[in-house]
Amino acid sequence: MPHDLRPDRPSDRLAAPLPPPHERFERLATVLEEEFGGRRDPITAAACAEIERVAWPYARHLLLHFDPAGTRTPDEVAPGWPEPDPAVVGLSAAQVRQVSRVDGDACLIRVDGFDALRLAQPYLDGAFALARGATGILLDLRSNGGGFPETVAYIAGRLLGDRATHLSDVTYRNHARQWWTPDLPDGTAVPADVPVAVLVSGRTFSSGEALAYHLRERGRVTVVGERTPGAADHITEIRLAPTVVGQVPIGYVTDAVTGASWEGSGVVPHVECPAADAVSAALTAVRS
Repeated sequence: MPHDLRPDRPSDRLAAPLPPPHERFERLATVLEEEFGGRRDPITAAACAEIERVAWPYARHLLLHFDPAGTRTPDEVAPGWPEPDPAVVGLSAAQVRQVSRVDGDACLIRVDGFDALRLAQPYLDGAFALARGATGILLDLRSNGGGFPETVAYIAGRLLGDRATHLSDVTYRNHARQWWTPDLPDGTAVPADVPVAVLVSGRTFSSGEALAYHLRERGRVTVVGERTPGAADHITEIRLAPTVVGQVPIGYVTDAVTGASWEGSGVVPHVECPAADAVSAALTAVRS
């Protein structure tokens, strides 16, 4: 499973895995206490799934993995995500699954996840180099499960322009972090007159949704496909019990343009259609 929207600096690994004050997180705590506070039955996979279902209206990212053979002591601090393996990233070409010309002169770029930018950038640069001269770009995120926010910012910059643009703020319990697209050498970004469609589906998740949302709200792209699930929080992984490992929210996102996020609501396409029909619908969109 891709590691979605992880903490952005080493000090976060030492902080208690608690979300910052926010009405939505307060409602989450209340409903979990009401539903499960008095229960003493054994932890099972079904119980974990039940907790997830209750939590998802308030925190779509919350996931619980039941490990029946687990014996480790619960974590007192969040251990953080493991460092990415360059060899694994290289074998998948940083999840850049396809770059091809479609319908003659449009270019489809399919990215199924966002690996660490230091490892992914050469593959992303290659994809956009192959897109040069295309009359339209189809950015296929239909199977994108998320990943690193700095990679989201880099791709967004490739489409929003060479000058840095403020994308979002992430609020944690003890600090906040701004995300900006990078300043790029002049002429690096896709020209503003080249139309771009972003393809999404019910499997586009987390950082995949973030990229579609930020581009949509800045009027740069036409979003095509299915509404996304609506997972926007930043999370960490922590062992909550010997037999349960959780992915829990520790921060919330605020888009710099809308002052809101896609949490719970998902990214709503401009052109709604089944995911299987999104390429043909996107071609029509960029042609018009």
